[in-house]
This record gives sequence, structure tokens and C-alpha cells, in this order.
Amino acid sequence: MIRPDQVWLAVEPVDMRLGIDGLSLKVQQALRRAPCDGSAYAFRNRNSNRIKLLIWDGTGVWLCQRRLHRGHFIWPATTDVTFALTPEQWHWLTAGVDWQRLTAKPPAHWHV
Repeated sequence: MIRPDQVWLAVEPVDMRLGIDGLSLKVQQALRRAPCDGSAYAFRNRNSNRIKLLIWDGTGVWLCQRRLHRGHFIWPATTDVTFALTPEQWHWLTAGVDWQRLTAKPPAHWHV
């Protein structure tokens, strides 16, 4: 299982047709970070019903996608280009829950 120490959200929506190379370039140019630093980088589409996660695991790059069939992912409203999440906030976000209103940890049986 992929368990990044840090998850960074790219605040602005991106074109979901972008792959590993295109999103890595976004991490470098727009977010001013190194895509191979061990952190995970999450991107959303304009409708906020799809996210892509880019992560370097030490030997290669993973690109994962999640789509909600109903509702949308709650994304922070900020003027910054990135937003750091804790692992608990990441679990709530990927479950489609408004993680900004919660302080509790997700249930142990949730494996997102």
C-alpha cells in the first residue's frame, strides 16, 4: 500500500488528460516542489469529482485516479498554490467527506 508522509493538494484544477510527465511538470513549475521527494501530490478536475494522485515510491512513479459517482471532493479555498493535508484529512477527502469540518480520525475499517 502507498502511504505517503505528506499529501499536497494542487489548489487549481488541472486537465485530467495529463499523465505522469505532465503532472510532474506541474509539480515542478506551478507548485515549485520536487515530484520525487516522497510526498504525494493530488490534483482535481474542474468539477471536483475526479482526483489524481502522483507519488514517487523510491523506485518509480505511481499515478492513481479516483472518481466519485455522486457529489464532489471538498477542496480548500485558499490563495496558495498548494495545501498540505494530514493523513487523516486525506482519508476523509478521498471518502468524499467535508474534511475541513471534521477533527476525528476516520473509522479503522475504512481503507481508502
